[in-house]
Amino acid sequence: MKNHSIKEVDAVVLGAGGVWYWNRYPGARCDVESIYYNYTFSKELYVEWNWTSRFPEQEEILSYLNYVADRFELLKDIQFNTRVNAAHFDEERSKWLIHLNNGSQVYAKYFITGIGCLSAANIPNMKGLNQFKGKWYHTGHWPHEKVDFTGKRVGIIGTGSSGIQAIPVIAKEAKHLTVFQRTPQYTIPARNHTYDKEFIRSTKENFETLKHAMRNSISGTPHIQNDRSVMEDSESKRQQVFEDAWAEGGFAFAMSYNDLLTNEQSNEKASEFIRSKIREVVKDPKVADKLSPKYMYGTKRQVLDTDYFETYNRENVLLVDVKESPIEELTEAGIKTTNDQYDLDIIIFATGYDGMTGPLFKIDIQGKDGVALKDKWENGASVRTYLGLTTAGFPNLFMITGPESPSVLVNMPTAIEQHVEWIINCIEYLREHDIDLMDTNVQTEEEWGKHCREIANTTLYVKGDSWYTGSNIAGKPRSFLIYLGGFDYYTKRCNEIAQNNYEGYTLLKLKTMS
Repeated sequence: MKNHSIKEVDAVVLGAGGVWYWNRYPGARCDVESIYYNYTFSKELYVEWNWTSRFPEQEEILSYLNYVADRFELLKDIQFNTRVNAAHFDEERSKWLIHLNNGSQVYAKYFITGIGCLSAANIPNMKGLNQFKGKWYHTGHWPHEKVDFTGKRVGIIGTGSSGIQAIPVIAKEAKHLTVFQRTPQYTIPARNHTYDKEFIRSTKENFETLKHAMRNSISGTPHIQNDRSVMEDSESKRQQVFEDAWAEGGFAFAMSYNDLLTNEQSNEKASEFIRSKIREVVKDPKVADKLSPKYMYGTKRQVLDTDYFETYNRENVLLVDVKESPIEELTEAGIKTTNDQYDLDIIIFATGYDGMTGPLFKIDIQGKDGVALKDKWENGASVRTYLGLTTAGFPNLFMITGPESPSVLVNMPTAIEQHVEWIINCIEYLREHDIDLMDTNVQTEEEWGKHCREIANTTLYVKGDSWYTGSNIAGKPRSFLIYLGGFDYYTKRCNEIAQNNYEGYTLLKLKTMS
């Protein structure tokens, strides 16, 4: 694993699980509650599987996904250790030509991408990486064998979700942990706990009700948002609401009021409450100040934690603010900032992913007239889709949870299921009506993009710098590519389009097919 490159690592996939196959870093856990982080297409599947705790850990999620693969005999149709290098639309054959890394080629009538929104790991191009004599890892490409931190001097770069989960676990094992933080985070206690048998039994008995609530909710989970504004409550009432949500943990805080992400005054009340909690927990006022975000709450991904801020009270943990003291380079011995040299045995990159467009751009996708998807979307500066499912000029291409769909801001299994079902029904419709090609109308995708932007611009999301907007990737054009109109409305709109014989699309019957 020493001084590996991502290209070498992610070419070898030996099992099912997607990002949960790779995300094996210490403390890796989902931030959606177990009973909702499920497929719901099969009641039998839901009843058969037993989750053990409120928020599932990586190992349990991977076991669940492999159980699903075995349960429905999917592995026989999956080709592992294979990379799709390119997919080009062959206009003469009206088919997609898929180029694999083993040199073989495959023709397909339909090309469906299920590569996820957060699968392209981001390792900063830091000077001196190859000269570091210790070992280094990225949280998104963690080795299968245990990494032993005992007696080691560890440095971790990044305090996003993976960093916040890993830091408390590593700190308990390492001789010393140095955290290199660029931007502090508003992180909420997860309050994870094991499930009791009665809760599991009751949940399974109410499967149909739960499924309906998830499919007809704003977020793909049945959480109900408070319908009041922060500013409608008195200071004491507001404080109590926040305290109750903080004690409940999970996403209760995000649902505590209806305008946390639309009203700057309301947002500041929530932001200051979290900052006050940081000051309560972290004993050193200077460290507490460095850990206290100054930007608007929620404009970066909402993170859940277990003992994150408490970890900075440990004597073996040091926080380095790299905005005050930027990293200059990696040396043979560790990390050199403008102010100091930190000798390390292990360096961990918790630097996240090139989100939304990154995974798609890792494949050379070319549509009609040889136009590359990267070029059409101007490297991410001008992404255009219809429903986040299709894009004009790329016939019979379907993207599961693509840009301009609800994707990462809703419960992903629910979002994936909705897209898969829509795509299956669409292909069945095309076959029943002898339609060979389906392409998005340019005007249609322009209108959808305008609709997405209009909704996003009513929120505070667009005012933040995060991987939501691509600001974590050097040189990436700024854009917000997540549909914010609600999962329930989005699903309704998708269904209407299908019921209206796929309005907004050009459907072609070809006289001859080679």
